[in-house]
Amino acid sequence: MTKQGYRGIEGAKAMGVSIIALRDGVRRSMSEKRGQTISQGKTMTADQQRIQELEARLRKVEREKDILKKASSLLMSEFLNTSRE
Repeated sequence: MTKQGYRGIEGAKAMGVSIIALRDGVRRSMSEKRGQTISQGKTMTADQQRIQELEARLRKVEREKDILKKASSLLMSEFLNTSRE
């Protein structure tokens, strides 16, 4: 729409949609480009659901990895402190 020089209501009229539908479509498109998914009443495909599940699982694993790193560091520092005494 913007590539062809249309703005707001002109673009909506040219595409035969309401300005609200156009605005929502632009927001959805921009969100998808940023890697976000919006499911406002829309059904997701099986692939989209799987991707969301895998992304959630990855976030969980990353959190667990950070916890383990911190615990390992803490244990190592305690070990070094007790061995110096």
